[in-house]
Amino acid sequence: MAAAPAGGVGPQLKQALYDSLIATMSPEQEVRLHGEDQLKVLEVTEAFGVHLAEFTVDPNTNHAVRQLASLILKQYVEAHWCRLAEKFRPPETTPEAKAAIRNLLPGGLQETISKLRSCVAYAISAIAHWDWPEEWPELFQYLVQMLAEGSPYAVHGAMRVLTEFSREVTDTQMPHVAPLILPQMYRIFTEANLYSIRTRGRAVEIFNTCCVLIHSMDDMEQGVAEELLFPYLPKFAESFVQALSVPDGEHSDSGLKMEVIKGITTMIKTFPGQMSKFMNETLPAIWKCLTDCADTYVKTAINNIEEADHAVDSDGEILGFENLVFSIFDFIHALTETNKNRTIVKKNCTDILYYVVLYMQITEEQVSLWSSDPNQFVEDEDDDTFSYSVRISAQDLLLTIASEFPQITAPSLLTILNKHIDETRNNNNKYWWKIHESCMLAAGSVKSLIIDKVAKGKVAFDIQSFLTNIVLADLKSGVSPFLCGRALWTASRFSQAMTPELVHQFLEASVTGLLDSQPPSVRVSAVRAVFGFCEQLKSSESTAILLPFLEPIMNGLVQLATQYAQEILCLVLETMGVVLTIDQNFTASVEPKVGPLAIALFLKYSDDPLLTSLTQDILRELTSTAGCRDQIQTKLLPTLISILKSTTDKVPMGLQSAALDVICSTVRCNPVPLPADFLDSAFPVIVQCIVSSDDNAVMQSGGECVRAYVSVAYEQLAAWNDGSGNSGLKYAVQVVSKLLDPGNPEYAASFIGRLVAVLISKAGNALSDDLEMMLRMVLSKMQKTETMSVMQSLLMVYAHLMHSQMAAVLDFLYSVPSPTGKPALEFVLIEWVSRHVVFYGAYDSKISITALAKLLQHSIATSDNRLDGIEVKGDQIYNQDEGIRTRSKAVSRPDQWTTIPIAVKIYKLLINDLSIAMETTNSKHASAGDLEDDGWEDEEDIGEDDETPNSDGLQVPEFALASEYPGFDYAGLEDDDDDDPDALQDPLYELDIQSYLTQFLQELSQHPYHAEFQRHLNPLEREALKCIGINS
Repeated sequence: MAAAPAGGVGPQLKQALYDSLIATMSPEQEVRLHGEDQLKVLEVTEAFGVHLAEFTVDPNTNHAVRQLASLILKQYVEAHWCRLAEKFRPPETTPEAKAAIRNLLPGGLQETISKLRSCVAYAISAIAHWDWPEEWPELFQYLVQMLAEGSPYAVHGAMRVLTEFSREVTDTQMPHVAPLILPQMYRIFTEANLYSIRTRGRAVEIFNTCCVLIHSMDDMEQGVAEELLFPYLPKFAESFVQALSVPDGEHSDSGLKMEVIKGITTMIKTFPGQMSKFMNETLPAIWKCLTDCADTYVKTAINNIEEADHAVDSDGEILGFENLVFSIFDFIHALTETNKNRTIVKKNCTDILYYVVLYMQITEEQVSLWSSDPNQFVEDEDDDTFSYSVRISAQDLLLTIASEFPQITAPSLLTILNKHIDETRNNNNKYWWKIHESCMLAAGSVKSLIIDKVAKGKVAFDIQSFLTNIVLADLKSGVSPFLCGRALWTASRFSQAMTPELVHQFLEASVTGLLDSQPPSVRVSAVRAVFGFCEQLKSSESTAILLPFLEPIMNGLVQLATQYAQEILCLVLETMGVVLTIDQNFTASVEPKVGPLAIALFLKYSDDPLLTSLTQDILRELTSTAGCRDQIQTKLLPTLISILKSTTDKVPMGLQSAALDVICSTVRCNPVPLPADFLDSAFPVIVQCIVSSDDNAVMQSGGECVRAYVSVAYEQLAAWNDGSGNSGLKYAVQVVSKLLDPGNPEYAASFIGRLVAVLISKAGNALSDDLEMMLRMVLSKMQKTETMSVMQSLLMVYAHLMHSQMAAVLDFLYSVPSPTGKPALEFVLIEWVSRHVVFYGAYDSKISITALAKLLQHSIATSDNRLDGIEVKGDQIYNQDEGIRTRSKAVSRPDQWTTIPIAVKIYKLLINDLSIAMETTNSKHASAGDLEDDGWEDEEDIGEDDETPNSDGLQVPEFALASEYPGFDYAGLEDDDDDDPDALQDPLYELDIQSYLTQFLQELSQHPYHAEFQRHLNPLEREALKCIGINS
């Protein structure tokens, strides 16, 4: 074994550490584990970090030991340097050891080995985060000296320190950092002859990071940016523009231009006013990058007729040319997001979209990949894909522009589509089909916008001609399966605008596309087309034209389902579920074919949540169809009962909970009374499975299944017994007890609130003593629950009771003691009001809001003094003299709050809910395209603020949901409770919260007690009340 370096403090400890490091690299497991154990023992010694630093920077030490020491040193600094650190573990490094490490490490920045240099840089930046400037004032002067006079290795090391440090710099450090760093970063960036491209790119990255933090600080304390950034911003802006004009070569490449455009984008987002004076020079430079990149990208990636010259970063990683394209797209996104620059995009919409469509073309690499892996094709082309590419990024930009500028996007897009297609006619490029495919993708992505503008006469576009002369012609061309597939998909998007004859032609083509003889990409696209035709024709109530094609379509889908798995199978099953909704007679006729397939797939893929959900959708459609309900249930129910009867070691994990989900949906689909087997055979097995299980998923799904029984067929369930005198109601209560058992994990009770609420509403007095027992168990479960969703579910039990049995639930809660000995009423209300603002789901929020309003109304009307004395957190107290709140201040001086009565807290919560409701309404109005100019004023009419006051004086968010924009074909994300059948039956589901709260608060303002509430209001709450005519 090589000897450890001599010298240093504690030579024996140092030798032991060296031996331990060697041991941890041994191929023998026993030796390696012993070495790791020894490191854990040595880690708590005072000199541990010092010796690690010595090994790291000593060129005479074994290379492998140096590298391992540097890695462990990084971890040591994170864990032991400061007790305020997130990952801190005692002991804290002593001041003497810290000083020794700070003295040793800077020398490692000149190390010739890149990985060692990077580890040293990381350790220095982590230490500087806590120690600079107080304990390490000389650090930055040393780094600046290295940047000015050091070797290329030293420059790289110093830049790595600054890069890492700038990412974690605090707001209190930035005033010291900016004057030191920013001039040096400007110097390095502009001295192209002295510094490498990668070093200059890192200088831009550091400037970018500082710019973002200074902007955040300026939001909290006006004038920070003017002092720290504005003196340097013009110089950076000018040098950035100049850098973009330098051709790729010795002093520039795509990686540097990417960093520069990122920096410009950040400045536009953060300080649009300051950047406005540089836009005349900036825009042409970036536009040239966009156009030059397009030419390069088409040659090297889309058509692959030239080799790409990729940039390489300082660590040897390839910087893909695509990253430069991404940065340009981000720049255009930034323009749309700032009031001062939106008109730039609007005025140049046609030119921008021309290149967007160009970048949306399929690359040769994608052609090769998708041809060999159809599942990847499905994943990459899915609307909700997690993949990312230039093609996807370009689509995203198209949708953004369409949503922000719907009035101009439609004519601009149609103009450039014609231009692109005309250009393909005038040349003999064999890749012409790619631009056709891209044009159809663009048109189909915003088809709602196009159809709407054509229908209103806003644009002159012959959709029939487009579909016949371009889409249908490309479909028949046979030049590429991807072009053929895109034509089918595009046709399905515009089916509502087609003549019946044209629809018929495309449906025939879709059926042909499903055949086994077709390439996989065509079959996949045909499946997508079938889905689109069914969805579009259903919405226009034109499904009659589909009827002759349903059988061959289903045959094709069934064949695909037996041939493919993974992504393709998911797409096929999703489409199959939609096809089954077209015609009930057809659905009944294919049950013998589809039913067994769905059951088989359900059993085979029970461990796949998505496939399980899709098979459940198919089974739900079959059981909802009167013509085949009995047949499918005869096959399905015995299989499900058998699964539930099996011991957990005999069935795959997840299968029992999935079986319970299927029974639940089947019960919901059945008319009342339920078939006898659902009670005599299934229900006892369901309950037995739940009460004997320790699986959270089984208990959750089981609770929902029992709720379905209670909700759909309570009278039948209450009248039923198992032959031993046990009623269905007793079984249901048994399940509630199981889910609320304190010994079970809290997640088992995730949906218990719904079950208890339905059971109480249906059973009422029939529950007798079981009601109080359940309420006590809910209370007990609340005391041990930490998870927000579970606590919300439990609180909803009392919220529902506030609507139906206010006096009874208050009596109960006041009579039962909480863990502190006080009435449980105080415990429940404090938990409720502290969590109300983060309740998830529109329905639960409405239940909570109206229950609190009723409680407040009851308290005032009856002078119920049981709420008196209950005090909770009110508004946060801000110390105006504290200055910027640093991390250390937050730890040593926690936030302070006022204390207010519970009734006042409820009142303030209701005002907050009103504000949210008004903001939501205003956002929808603003984003629905009500104004002809896209809802935005011209640049000169709007200041730099990101929010614009509306006529009511409220601050309206700058952006609303994308789904609210015309032209954005996206259904949006709905709350889970939107599909809950019990919620849908509750009149409160349709309640207009804004109208309800407006009326409630206006009436309350007439009550003498209102004066007591007013003195606790903050300015925002007073402003919200003023909007509904209540002056306070």
